[in-house]
Amino acid sequence: MVWSTATPARSAVASVVAPVRRTGVFALPEMRWAAAALALFLLGLAAQWLGAAAWLWWALYLACYVTGGWEPGLAGLRALRVKTLDVDLLMVVAAIGAAAIGQVLDGALLIVIFATSGALEALATARTEDSVRGLLDLAPDTATRLTTDGDEQPIKAADLQVGDVILVRPGERIAADGSVLAGASEVDQATITGESMPVDKSAGDEVFAGTLNGTGALRVRVDRRAEDSVVARIAALVEEAGRTKATTQLFIEKVEQRYSVGMVAFTVAVFAVPLLFGAGVRTSLLRAMTFMIVASPCAVVLATMPPLLAAIATAGRHGVLVKSAVVMEQLGTTTRVAFDKTGTLTRGTPEVADIRPLPGSAFTEDQILRLAAAAEYPSEHPLAAAIVRAARRADLALPVADEFTAQLGQGVSARIDGRLIRVGSPTALLDTTTAQSTEVVEQLHQQGRTAVVVLCESTPVAVLGITDQVRPEAAATITAVTELTGATPLLMTGDNRATATRLAGRVGITDIRARNTAPRQGRRRPRTRGSGRASDRSR
Repeated sequence: MVWSTATPARSAVASVVAPVRRTGVFALPEMRWAAAALALFLLGLAAQWLGAAAWLWWALYLACYVTGGWEPGLAGLRALRVKTLDVDLLMVVAAIGAAAIGQVLDGALLIVIFATSGALEALATARTEDSVRGLLDLAPDTATRLTTDGDEQPIKAADLQVGDVILVRPGERIAADGSVLAGASEVDQATITGESMPVDKSAGDEVFAGTLNGTGALRVRVDRRAEDSVVARIAALVEEAGRTKATTQLFIEKVEQRYSVGMVAFTVAVFAVPLLFGAGVRTSLLRAMTFMIVASPCAVVLATMPPLLAAIATAGRHGVLVKSAVVMEQLGTTTRVAFDKTGTLTRGTPEVADIRPLPGSAFTEDQILRLAAAAEYPSEHPLAAAIVRAARRADLALPVADEFTAQLGQGVSARIDGRLIRVGSPTALLDTTTAQSTEVVEQLHQQGRTAVVVLCESTPVAVLGITDQVRPEAAATITAVTELTGATPLLMTGDNRATATRLAGRVGITDIRARNTAPRQGRRRPRTRGSGRASDRSR
C-alpha cells in the first residue's frame, strides 16, 4: 500500500478500546437512602444543638429512622417469617427501644451507621460487577464469519461455534479464542498475557478473544465458545472471588443467630424478672432497653465489613483492584509480595530510550529521530507511535512522508526530504556485512531493549532502543513493601530475562522469575531461549 500523505491511522485502533464501566455512587438506591438518612440526622442534630423546639428535631430523627431503617427492617421481617432472627431486625428494634426511653439521638445514629454500612457493601458489590463486565467488554459483540462459499456474514460473537472461521481486519479486536488459518499480523495481547510488545501471528498460532489485531488481516478458526474463552474464564474467577467473605465475617455470621436469640431472651428476662419483685414498669423497661442497645450484636457486625470495604474503596481510588474481602483480610499477614511487570511496575507503553548513530553517519540524534518519526507517522504500530511521541517531546517538526509503504514483520519505508528512509526490524534490514550495526543491536538486546534500525538510502545510519516506561513511583513502592513485609518482593513476568533484570535493577528487586505467563504465542523474531536476548521489532 502506498500513501501520498502522512495521514494518521491510529484512530481506528483506539476507537475499539472497551469503555470503562463504573457505577456511580448515587446510582444505587441503598446509597440514596443512606444519604437521606444522614442528611436528616445532621439536620436533627443541628436543630437540637441550636435549641429548636423538641418536636422539630424529634420529627427529623424519626424521619431518619424511616429512610435509613425501612429496608433493613423489612429484610428482618422477611427473615423472621422463615424463623430466622436477623441482626437487621434487632438493629431496628434497638433503635426503636432507644427512642422509647428518650434516647432518640442514639437510635438515629445507630440507624445511620447501619444504613451506611449496607450502602457501602452494595457499592462494593456493584464495583466488583463493573470489573467483571469490563473484562467481558474486551471481547467484541460481533464478528465476521466466513461461509463455505467465502462470503462474509456478520454474527454475534456469542453465537460463534467451534470450527467457525472468522475474518479479523486490521485494528479490530479478535472475537473468539482460536487458531490462525491464514494471514499474518501483530497482535497486542497485553490484556491477557501482560506482554508489553505486540506478538507476531501467522498460520498455526493461537489468538485470544479481546486481544487487538494490528496491521494485517487474519482468518481465525474458532476453538472455544464465547463462554469458554480465556477472558470469560478470568471474568468468572473475578466474579466468584467477589462473592467470597472474610473469615472473620463468616465466623460472626455463624454465631450471630445464636447470639441474637440469647440476647432477646436476656432482654425479656431483664424486663420481666424485676416486675415479679415489684419494680416499676418504666424502670424495668428503661433497664431492658439499655441492656438491648448495649448487648446488640450490631457493633460486632459493623466491625467486620465496613473497615474491609473502606480499605477496598481506598485501594480502588489508587488503581488497585482487590478481588475479595478475603484477600484484603489476609493482606495483613502477607510476608512476601510478587509484582507483575507490564502495567504494574511499568506503564505498558513503549518509549524511545536510546538513539545510537552509527559510525560514519552524517546525522545527529535529532535529525535521526526526525527522519524516523516522519517515516513512522502514517503507521499505527505501537513502536511507531513511540518514535513519533519522542519526536513530539523534542519539539521536532515532521516533514510529510511520500511513497509510504509498510511490510509486516519488517518495518516501513518512505521518502523524506528526497531521501529513502527505512525503519524496522534488524533481522529484516541488516545483513551479515553490517558488523557495527549488529554489535549495537546486540548491546541494546543485552540491556533488555527492542532494537529498531534506521536506514537512509539502504545504508544503516542509526539504531533506536525502545523500552517500556517504568512508573516513577515503582522504586519507592518496592522499598515500602520491603519495609512492611521484611522481605524483598519478587518480579514475575512473561517477558525475557534481560528485560526483567534491567527493570528489577532500576526498582530494587533481586529475585526475578521471567517467562511465567502462558507458553509463548506466535513467533517473536529471533529470541534464543536462555540467552536473555530481547526480541527484534515485530511488525
